[in-house]
Amino acid sequence: MPTLESGDYRLFRTNDPALAAAIGKERTVYVEQVQDSLKFLSQPKDEADAKTHVPRRFNYPLRRGQHVILLDSKFDLDVFTIPFKARPPQGPLPLQLNTNFNAAVYYGRRLDFYHVNSRQLLSGRQQPHVRTVGLGYGLFTGLGSTVVNPDVTNQQSRVAEYEGFVIHFGAAAIYDARVFNLGLAVGADQLMGPDGQHWIYQSKPWFGVLFGLDLN
Repeated sequence: MPTLESGDYRLFRTNDPALAAAIGKERTVYVEQVQDSLKFLSQPKDEADAKTHVPRRFNYPLRRGQHVILLDSKFDLDVFTIPFKARPPQGPLPLQLNTNFNAAVYYGRRLDFYHVNSRQLLSGRQQPHVRTVGLGYGLFTGLGSTVVNPDVTNQQSRVAEYEGFVIHFGAAAIYDARVFNLGLAVGADQLMGPDGQHWIYQSKPWFGVLFGLDLN
């Protein structure tokens, strides 16, 4: 049976007005799951509030038809691969799909939502149920490669074709599927070397995905 990990959370949503009034969305609470109940301990909002804050403790039994959604927010640092980049048309060239090797370091804000409720089993017994959704948003930078030839350098490249070295950067939105992390990215590349000044995709936006395994 999945259980909620003890820690500090914010109340994101609940269909129980009494619980919403008791906690409030601006108040951080320490939450511990004990069998079919949640134990709440209010935390100070900031250092100034800590001087006058009187901790409130109360027990909240999970009942059928009622739910609590708790939010855990933190910063996240991850390493991703970029399986492909879709480059919009440039000049005579149509939409391009770049599947060369690309890697990125991502840093952003992670939001974990914990939906806690009570559901009825086939035996008729009530059991607590915890469902988790992880989302994030942030920036990334990294290294990769791309095919360079005369067609993408306005016929300025002196080499028929080679793998060029690029540095990329951009922004992404991440979905945590627990086994792996998947993100939608918007970025731009900088081709290193003398052909960079002629490359038609230099600093032009591309769209792609970030992919990484969840090692936590």
